[in-house]
Amino acid sequence: MDPRTWRDTARAAADLAVLGFLVTGAALPVVTAGAAITTGSAAIRHHLETDSWPPARSLWATFRRSLLPGLAATLVLLAVAGLVTADVFAVRAGVVPGGVPLAVLLVLLAVVAVGFTGLLAVAAPQHQPIARARALARRPGRLAAAAGIVILATALALMVHPVLAPVMVGYALFALHVVANRERVERSGARELTNES
Repeated sequence: MDPRTWRDTARAAADLAVLGFLVTGAALPVVTAGAAITTGSAAIRHHLETDSWPPARSLWATFRRSLLPGLAATLVLLAVAGLVTADVFAVRAGVVPGGVPLAVLLVLLAVVAVGFTGLLAVAAPQHQPIARARALARRPGRLAAAAGIVILATALALMVHPVLAPVMVGYALFALHVVANRERVERSGARELTNES
């Protein structure tokens, strides 16, 4: 039986909202966006594993260590997003042949890329994050769930007041961790049920 109360849930939700503001603030210079997301992801992983938040010194070390890899990931992500957007506009304008089928294919590829990016954000604090993200993406359901989380969080962030948009960052990172760790959580839950019986 889980001893958590509604106060624990409210405290966790508030902590995730604060984390979203911190990640968004650290990502504002754009060149630090990758490091900010990596650090936020590391904080959530630590919280899920220990039920406590990591010390500031540990987060600062993660942030510094992630600056260059995060910058590279941010530049690649911006380049891919720019190319996909340009391709979709070119297809819609009739400059490139293919019409609607090609536009649908481009959008589907963009959704897959968004899902992989979300899984990469979860895997980033670990050793060999791209290999870890690829392993997570081997299940189409997990890839689709990650894409759905990122798309939904982005849509909600655009709909709420701009001051509240950073809250979605913290919640989205948490949801991505839940999707990525689903099997581990199910296995540990099954072990607990076996031990109780």
